[in-house]
Amino acid sequence: MRTEAIDRVALVFSLFDANGNGHLDPEDFELMTTRVIAAAEGADPAARERIAAAFRRYWETLSAELDADRDGKITPDEFQACVLAPERFAPTVREFAESLAALGDPDGDGLIERPLFLALMDAIGFQRAHIEALFDAFGPDASDRITVEKWIGGIEDFYAPDKAGIPGDRLVGAGG
Repeated sequence: MRTEAIDRVALVFSLFDANGNGHLDPEDFELMTTRVIAAAEGADPAARERIAAAFRRYWETLSAELDADRDGKITPDEFQACVLAPERFAPTVREFAESLAALGDPDGDGLIERPLFLALMDAIGFQRAHIEALFDAFGPDASDRITVEKWIGGIEDFYAPDKAGIPGDRLVGAGG
């Protein structure tokens, strides 16, 4: 696994540990869901429910696949397996990516404008400067928008253990 992927997974763990207790549990995913939905200005109820379902599935998948001691918690060491076996998590990551991107595209035109992208990524907990760098790395158009598909692909790449030099590396302060 590439160093970049290890850095990305460590960052994701720290963000998903929304209550800051040092492990992942269902409460973390409920908190994250609440934050992201609150940031989703203009999103319709179906898109809000879709992201809530994606967060629930994310937790259920992680719990089923990674909670080695079945204590209802996922430690940082257990979480690292998420990147070590991406084939086990690809459908869950894809569902999450599609749901998050749908929140970023409330008018359904296939384009995500910078302010909403920033708000959603802020709600997840990424640093503002890194979010800005990521959006710029996606190559926004003249109207400062990126495509839904570009963001979905970027999220999927973020979880890939063999990827480096990707736009998502900017979220850990690299690749800029």
